[in-house]
Amino acid sequence: MASKYDGLARIIIQNVGGKDNIQSITHCVTRLRFKLADESKANTDILKGTDGIVTVIQSGGQYMVVIGNHVPQVFDAVINVGHLESKSALAGGGDSEGGEKQSPFNAFISIITSVFTPFLGVLCACGIVKGVLALLVAVGTLSEKSGTYNFLYSLGDSAFYFLPPILGMTAAKKFKIPEMEGMILGLALVYPYLTGGDYVITNLFGIPVTMPPSGNYTSSVIPIILAVAFAGWFENKVVKKIVPDVIKLFAVPLITTFVTFSLTLWIIGPVASGIANILALFFNTINAISPVLMGAVVGFFWQILVMFGLHWSLVPIAMSNLSTSGQDIILVAMVGTTFAQTGACLGIWAKTKDKKIKSLAPAAVISGIAGVTEPAIYGLTLPKKAPFFRTCAIAGVAGAVLCTMGVKAFQMAGMGIFAYPAYVNSATQDASGMFVTIAVTLVCVAVGLVSELIFYKDEVPAKKENAKAAANGSKEETIVSPVKGEVKPLSEIADEAFSSEAMGKGIAIVPTEGKVYAPADGTITTLFPTGHAVGIRTEKGAEILIHIGMDTVKLNGEGFKKIKAQGDKVKKGDLLLEFDLDLIKSKGYVIDTPVIITNTDDYADVIPTDALTVEKGSDIITLL
Repeated sequence: MASKYDGLARIIIQNVGGKDNIQSITHCVTRLRFKLADESKANTDILKGTDGIVTVIQSGGQYMVVIGNHVPQVFDAVINVGHLESKSALAGGGDSEGGEKQSPFNAFISIITSVFTPFLGVLCACGIVKGVLALLVAVGTLSEKSGTYNFLYSLGDSAFYFLPPILGMTAAKKFKIPEMEGMILGLALVYPYLTGGDYVITNLFGIPVTMPPSGNYTSSVIPIILAVAFAGWFENKVVKKIVPDVIKLFAVPLITTFVTFSLTLWIIGPVASGIANILALFFNTINAISPVLMGAVVGFFWQILVMFGLHWSLVPIAMSNLSTSGQDIILVAMVGTTFAQTGACLGIWAKTKDKKIKSLAPAAVISGIAGVTEPAIYGLTLPKKAPFFRTCAIAGVAGAVLCTMGVKAFQMAGMGIFAYPAYVNSATQDASGMFVTIAVTLVCVAVGLVSELIFYKDEVPAKKENAKAAANGSKEETIVSPVKGEVKPLSEIADEAFSSEAMGKGIAIVPTEGKVYAPADGTITTLFPTGHAVGIRTEKGAEILIHIGMDTVKLNGEGFKKIKAQGDKVKKGDLLLEFDLDLIKSKGYVIDTPVIITNTDDYADVIPTDALTVEKGSDIITLL
């Protein structure tokens, strides 16, 4: 299932300069650590002002986004939604376990996204050509019988008619088979013998073959993706293991394509087409029962689906609707989202006094007009939350209005203003749907603009009230020193995340002995694989972080020995881990060790000791 941190992950990816700007990503116990190709592309101020992010630190060639104790979950979300598996490496080397497998649903969304992404630009371009041609025919400027129309229509329609071979090639890369094999499977599905005319296919080797309701697989989506998914499994798990090396060059593709194509005609194709038709029927039935409900639901949730990457599950349905019935309502219900976002960005641009936000707004507006809303969503509206949900509401109302008025999409087109021609019915030369859509989307821009002019405010992070401690049931407690050494205030620590007390209040200790002991009775909530940091939740509710040295995560566990394990219950004074003090110093690392209370806001006060040196077990922090 989708993680609750997916939205935050997308904001982070967008504002570190996009996935192409990320060279590598890892994490330690409190922060995501990026190596960026160009740090100037990162929107640091936006990240610092985003809920869920403590601060941002740029140091030693690393761009660090400080998250807190739940950084592992955020890291997983960033990897999953950004498909950054090839750029990730958990700090800790051999101790770290491999990443968790995706759930079937997340895996499906990942597949659809990765298969469509490589040719989305071309698909939109072809859609624009078809849409403009439909508009020219509708207004009488161009005839469907003219050579110009037919030549240009062949350009515009090619990407849609030959979707199976295109998707076959992109899916092949995802499922790790040669791209030419995926393309051949797709080409076979649109070969003239299977597209009707003088050829009627009823069986293969005497086994009945059921073609999809449209009569052929041109413009289909799901059948070829499932076919290539099977081919990837079949070739890599079966064929390559049984075919002798001397004949693999031709025998592997021969067996893979032959078996896959046969099973696609017998089973995969009919099942996939049936599922797509059931889903399409579901949405069309909702529309038949209540166009208002249909438009409102799709319109409101579309941006949320985009945020989690789930909108891809509806795109194939829209394309299936167009190929089977020649019209679609999903593309109608969601069209208001782009314009609501654009209007909101205009309002924020006019209202904000934040120079960074003002610099981001123009690009977000321009791209929003063209239908690309990611800069608007992840750069402006989503980090502030309220503007994002206001645009969802505007889009929901727009979808309800458009569906109620009977607007239909008759072809895939571009996005934003380039989507308008999709609502022209070239068969009846009726452009009324386009004019209604233009009017409604202009209203979306206006409402989005006005709503932000009224409601938008530059947010200043508010201090949490100390009274929260009572609500959370925190109790007074004394924390003892986990190490022996010299005491120094956190403000003298070189790391901003600690010195600014952004992670919580506490003290720093310069160890004189390489041992760390439990500072209270409790449970080890975090013990990073490298051993450089340990988190404990005491029995009275205090959350303590002990971080040995600065940037010692880069040692990848060298010089650290874990005595206890994450999840262990410990008593005050139990030995937790050991570290080689001399080795860490010889590697050039500062050994200042912060001991902080990460849930500081749950207490009325956090009082550090005024002693200059401490022994293991000395009182160092009093929690009120």
